[in-house]
Amino acid sequence: MLSGGLLLSYIFLGLSLSAPIGPVNSAQIDKGIKNGFFHAWIVGAGAVTADGIFMAIVYLGFTQFINIPIIQVFLWLFGAFVLIYTGIESITSGKKLAISQTRNKDSLISCFLTGFLMSITNPLSIMFWIGIYGSVLAKIAINYGPYETFICTSMIFLGLTLWDVFMASLSSGSRKFLNTNFLKIISYLSGISMIGFGIYFGSQGIKALFF
Repeated sequence: MLSGGLLLSYIFLGLSLSAPIGPVNSAQIDKGIKNGFFHAWIVGAGAVTADGIFMAIVYLGFTQFINIPIIQVFLWLFGAFVLIYTGIESITSGKKLAISQTRNKDSLISCFLTGFLMSITNPLSIMFWIGIYGSVLAKIAINYGPYETFICTSMIFLGLTLWDVFMASLSSGSRKFLNTNFLKIISYLSGISMIGFGIYFGSQGIKALFF
């Protein structure tokens, strides 16, 4: 029997796994201040979907597939492309940003794909989930059965979802308290952050390909 405290601890784990600032959080901030809550939430939903796929891969024992070198090279390089492209788009659109700018300019599909592709092509996320979730899964499996393991996994996923809602609320809500110049600065910093991650991913992909 799973205790309420144990379930809460796995929700908190999901929140903790999402909290570190990375490219997805940067993209959520960018979309939130430009288009509002729903667009920022959709970015996070795309990332959470990718996280769910990683969790399923670990849960079903298919981790050997993503350890294939050519797969890792592809993920590094394609992830670099997605991040650099999105970062440049954030900077260029930030130049035109204004408080009175009409929201809902970006399509929801593009926002979802932004979050999904950023996460699904991020080898660091893959290794992260193998390491963190893999060890958590092993610990749960020792003490509980498949049903309890599924429940604990669902609590981690719930934590990821709650962080998505929090980030979307924070980024969209902050818009009303900021002036145009500050919004532009946030947009630029988000773009630079994503480009920085993209350059790192690209360098790792080139290193894996040629060295």
